[in-house]
Amino acid sequence: MRVGEVAAATGVTVEALRFYERRGLLPAPARTPGGYRNYPPAAVAAVRFIRHTQQLGFSLDDIAGMLYLAAGGPDNCDTVRDLAQAKIDHVAAKISQLTAIRDALSDLVTTCQRPRSERQCPLLAEEPFASSD
Repeated sequence: MRVGEVAAATGVTVEALRFYERRGLLPAPARTPGGYRNYPPAAVAAVRFIRHTQQLGFSLDDIAGMLYLAAGGPDNCDTVRDLAQAKIDHVAAKISQLTAIRDALSDLVTTCQRPRSERQCPLLAEEPFASSD
């Protein structure tokens, strides 16, 4: 498959494919006599894996490690399990932060719906702009 075909099949740009090659995430494909990259069909699955794991929040270094394991690295998957657990912990912390933001915004909306005499802005009550003098 030529680079454009792999790009079309995976939804990435040609530049992204070349970047993945430079990063070592995709093996350099064979070249045709005319100098064109000739990817094996497995490249499509590899690129889809890379994109999917990126969407899950894994870094390219993490993905390189996973690809190494998938290619016959150590017999156990402790490393991938540890990466996944760390990512779960990170996502849980982010969810907690986003929940706090949602709750603060909900309080603000609720306050703004009250009559002016009954309003006490929750953002001002927290004194976010108070000086430390």
